[in-house]
Amino acid sequence: MALALKFLVITIAILALASSPSTASDPSPLQDFCVAVNDSKTTVFVNGKVCKDPKLVTADDFFRSGLNKPGNTSNQLGSIVTAVNVNNLPGLNTLGISLARIDFARRGLNPPHTHPRGTEVLVVLKGRLYVGFVLSNPGPNMKNKLFTKILNSGDVFVFPEGLIHFQLNVGKTNAIAFAGLSSQNAGVITVANAVFGSDPPINDDVLAKAFQVDKKVIDDLQEQFWWDNN
Repeated sequence: MALALKFLVITIAILALASSPSTASDPSPLQDFCVAVNDSKTTVFVNGKVCKDPKLVTADDFFRSGLNKPGNTSNQLGSIVTAVNVNNLPGLNTLGISLARIDFARRGLNPPHTHPRGTEVLVVLKGRLYVGFVLSNPGPNMKNKLFTKILNSGDVFVFPEGLIHFQLNVGKTNAIAFAGLSSQNAGVITVANAVFGSDPPINDDVLAKAFQVDKKVIDDLQEQFWWDNN
């Protein structure tokens, strides 16, 4: 395991060196929206986080431990993401980068999702993963192309910003992967949760027509997502 951790450290170092100050940044919004307001007393946050007084900054602002510990994969998907971003590592603010550990049980799935504000670089530390992403809507008479690959320990794969992607454990053991993201807060939209588990629910006429299925199928899916999350 010591060798594996050493490999991980080297990989992250290479990724850090590859990101020049001119590209490792967050030029776009860091939240879904930011409504303008004139009264400063009603403001919540700016694009990113308000800066701490430099005189009060300590080494702990740039430190977080715990990524050596496996996450709990005892859930319906058999996977868990442990994120390290500006919300739990304040020193990342304005640096345009974040990290996540992903643990997979056997046959565990990190389901189709997107990061609206960041590209993801994934490195497999242990196990065997089937990964892929789908291109955005193409031109007329074209389909959304799927790019997939089987990754083994030490392999790296890139998921471009905003595109739907996934990872499935196809090995015979648990799997571990680490992901670097090109934003301090890349955001995540899990497709199934967003479409079928929104609050309030999307009108079933909309979903039935979009997915070309009977409305009862949509009702059953929405009910299942409601029970799973309540």
